[in-house]
Amino acid sequence: MLASMATAQLSFADAKPEKNVDAHFASIEEISSGGLPALPPAPSGKSTVEGGLIRDVDPVRDQLTLNIFDGKPMKILFDERTHAYRDGVRTSLRDLRRGDRASVETVLDGTNIFALSIHILSRSPEGECQGQVLNYDASNGELTVSAALSHEPIKLRVPAGTEVVRLGQAAASSPSRGLSDLIPGTLISVKFESGDNGQGIARQIAVLAIPGSAFIFSGNVVFLDLHSDLLVLVDPRDNSTYKISFDPADFPMSRNLHEGAHVTVTTNFDGTRYVASAIHIN
Repeated sequence: MLASMATAQLSFADAKPEKNVDAHFASIEEISSGGLPALPPAPSGKSTVEGGLIRDVDPVRDQLTLNIFDGKPMKILFDERTHAYRDGVRTSLRDLRRGDRASVETVLDGTNIFALSIHILSRSPEGECQGQVLNYDASNGELTVSAALSHEPIKLRVPAGTEVVRLGQAAASSPSRGLSDLIPGTLISVKFESGDNGQGIARQIAVLAIPGSAFIFSGNVVFLDLHSDLLVLVDPRDNSTYKISFDPADFPMSRNLHEGAHVTVTTNFDGTRYVASAIHIN
């Protein structure tokens, strides 16, 4: 019996290391075959195209610095979800180089700016920005814009003959007036290309809203705060989100407002915000 027990113990001792080794290699195989958690989907939301020169690439922090417009630097994050192209041909993120002309499709990821795609271009990069007019100097063709993704005002050069169009409800409100629409507070979207000195050169300016214009929005309420007199709705016609200010005292029916309600709101754009003049719950 003692001999049998000793033999069993030796057999167990011999088998145990093999089990541990097998488990060790199994874990390595699991990691190497994709056992690590997958990256989450790329951030969603409205994207913006930024054009300029790559000033620096940091592969350790997975970020690049893009000099846009008149040399203002912008920190942009990237990772395996970012697609990179060189003159339209898919390339590796390792091919990003300082001094490359680039057009980067960006989206906000919390407070960070994330690159959905990076296009390295042999010619001057093109881009697009959206914001409000701070000033337009017709004497030298300089347009100053407060853009959402820039901490400082952006200066663009507007050459003679630059196309200026009205889009959406701005187009329906009255005929286009061209450069005279570029008054302080006007919401615009600008397509541009980067000049040799890094300054943005406007190629097309789309006027979205002019101070004093009336707008009608219809959609579902996605946020409501009666204390701050604010409602936010998504208009399915352009799938855009609009913040609308209103005074609940002027609208007794606001007691019946709630998130998810479908509403039609008539507003006036005062140069800084949309202010409700009529609210109808559909």
